[in-house]
Amino acid sequence: MSILSPSSSAARQQEFTLMLGDQEMKFSTGLIGTQANASALCQMGGTVCMGNCTVSAKPREGIDFLPLQVTYQEKFYAGGRIGGSRFRKREGRPADQYVLLARVVDRGLRPMFEKHIRNDIQIFCTVLSYDFEHEHDIAAANAANLAVALSDCPADGPLGTVRVGLIGGELVLNPSREARTKSNLDMFVTASPERVVMIEAGANQVPEAEILRAIQFGKKWAQKIAVFFVDLQKKVGKKKFAVEPAYEHKEAYALLKEWALPTVTKAIKDPLKKLDRRAIFNGFMDGAAEKLQEKFGAAGDKEELIALYAHAAEIMDKIIKSEVRRLILEEGVRMSSRKVTEIRPISATIDPLPNFVHGSALFQRGETQGLTTCTLGAPGDKQIIEGMEGERKQRYMHHYNFPPFSVGETSGRLMVGNREIGHGNLAQRALECVLPPEEGFPYTIRTVTEILESNGSSSMAATCGSTLALMAAGVPISAPVAGIALGLISDEAKDKYVILSDLQDEEDFGGDMDFKVGGTEKGVTAIQMDIKIKGLPDHVFEEAITRSREGRLEILAVMKAAIAEPRKELSPHAPRIEVIQIDPEDIRLVIGKGGETIQKITGELGVEIDIEDSGLIFVTSVNGESMQKAKEWIQGIVAKPEVGKTYDAKVVRIIPGVGAIVEFLRGKDGMIHISELQWQRTENVEDVLKIGDEIKAMVVEYDPVEGKTRLSLKQMSQPPEGFSMPPRRSGPGGPPHRGGGFGGGRRGPPRR
Repeated sequence: MSILSPSSSAARQQEFTLMLGDQEMKFSTGLIGTQANASALCQMGGTVCMGNCTVSAKPREGIDFLPLQVTYQEKFYAGGRIGGSRFRKREGRPADQYVLLARVVDRGLRPMFEKHIRNDIQIFCTVLSYDFEHEHDIAAANAANLAVALSDCPADGPLGTVRVGLIGGELVLNPSREARTKSNLDMFVTASPERVVMIEAGANQVPEAEILRAIQFGKKWAQKIAVFFVDLQKKVGKKKFAVEPAYEHKEAYALLKEWALPTVTKAIKDPLKKLDRRAIFNGFMDGAAEKLQEKFGAAGDKEELIALYAHAAEIMDKIIKSEVRRLILEEGVRMSSRKVTEIRPISATIDPLPNFVHGSALFQRGETQGLTTCTLGAPGDKQIIEGMEGERKQRYMHHYNFPPFSVGETSGRLMVGNREIGHGNLAQRALECVLPPEEGFPYTIRTVTEILESNGSSSMAATCGSTLALMAAGVPISAPVAGIALGLISDEAKDKYVILSDLQDEEDFGGDMDFKVGGTEKGVTAIQMDIKIKGLPDHVFEEAITRSREGRLEILAVMKAAIAEPRKELSPHAPRIEVIQIDPEDIRLVIGKGGETIQKITGELGVEIDIEDSGLIFVTSVNGESMQKAKEWIQGIVAKPEVGKTYDAKVVRIIPGVGAIVEFLRGKDGMIHISELQWQRTENVEDVLKIGDEIKAMVVEYDPVEGKTRLSLKQMSQPPEGFSMPPRRSGPGGPPHRGGGFGGGRRGPPRR
């Protein structure tokens, strides 16, 4: 039964249906979550997601940013699972995947709000049901978009979000989970009725022309959703509450501008270090209140003066940002007098660390510096990720760290936050498509980027550094990947847009776009577009895509000069992996009863062993000798005895008057009958063998069904000259000198 089905108790519920191509999207509001400013459900097939928007009644005091928070909530029950550990069944902190999805929703909605809103805005996306076909992220994003549109929170738009795939050269709208496994592109596009607002994509070296075609395709369908939401907003949406205009004081602005502008302009144009320039700007911001007091003193309305002096630094900040924008728009001059297409000096170094680190690289672009390491591990080192979809294993991980010292600051925020997760994933996504197939390179791979100093575009430095570290470690990637961030300064009133190659901090803080593109010489592998204005004309991101390729090729040339291709050999300190294919039926033999055998191998030899259901065994070790011994041990365990072949064996048991049980082929037992010990008559087994003796014995009979083996000592040599077989004797024990097959042989002392 659909959660959206009407009932007698749901008189307030209103339902709406939109056909998106051949896909049906159902929306509902008015039944659940009615104490939020607005709540909405979106259903696609059996996937249902809820979006809620709540806004605080009063602005938060003492902040200078838009306090918007988007949370994406995964629920195990949505996928019909009871997740978690044995001891904890409640959902905890969102997994990285859901942090990333929240960022996708956030980056679309954020530019729709006025920057000076100080009311806390919380948007929740909750997955209530998941059918494993219709992806919950599209349903959740559009539920959130609709909730914001229907709420009383002032936001432009509304927005629609779609996913675009590229399968067999054809663009596909909202591909299913299964279809995405065949897609060369996974792109989110968010658009208002007028413009594209947000792009997020991972791609398999897709040419720029195809990327642009996909954006236009996504824009068309996202706008259909946005226009549909416009109608719903008119029908059932709440009236938006009024927001006080941003603080302005024209006289104070003019005074501070006259005081600071000459020095600010010079600081922008001069080739200064980031912290030196920032010290100049901070000096003006710190001194702005005192400068205003010289002019306005304490006379006049006390509350107005308190407000003025409280906003002095903010006014000064606007002056600085306005001058940054003016110089770019009117003079084509940016920080340090850089041209709009100019990329800062780049250096790429491999092996800054000893090769105990399997691979390392130092990448620097201007004042942005990233140290990336590559570590290779066993297949068993894969990260297991649990969610409502079940468990999956992740073979490649990139982790990004941004400590406060990298920007010359101190901070109490020392743990990994959403920004680190987002930047790390962007670099990871850019590189995933060039990694070698697991079949030929079964290592688990982890790269870690430590941002040591930053002045913009650190996630793209992480992308470049990861490529270098992977190649230095000997990971046979199919092509090197570089990344570049582009900015935008615009004057929409004059329809003027200037795209900046290689964005840096001041241009990001005062600019309108952060457009990051990673890729190879062949094509694009990742895109992330954040904007601060309410959408972009098509020609802007078309130019940005073209410009990104030019910059990427320039950066790749520097990287290739440092290391042209992946090293042929791994670091001597990197583990080696030996792959063994066995019959899946023999897996139990390698594992042993209660894991006894595999634990013995790993414990004695210090190796790691991973076994797949297909019978593939991966032996990982940094010690070549130990790995070879482990390989031989495993091969011995699963080997089938060959008749006529001689094996090393050890006597483990004596059966008086019958023979000896020996162990060979790493754990297999076989019988050497007393008649097979020597050519001459043997009265006592212990005359020839004792427990613990290490011998060589020949297999003379093997039953694969019963798994029984009979071996011989005497048949490894010719009988003595003149030897004749003693006559057969009958009796309860059978013949004394000839083996009676697997069940034969005498069972007691010889008859006298």
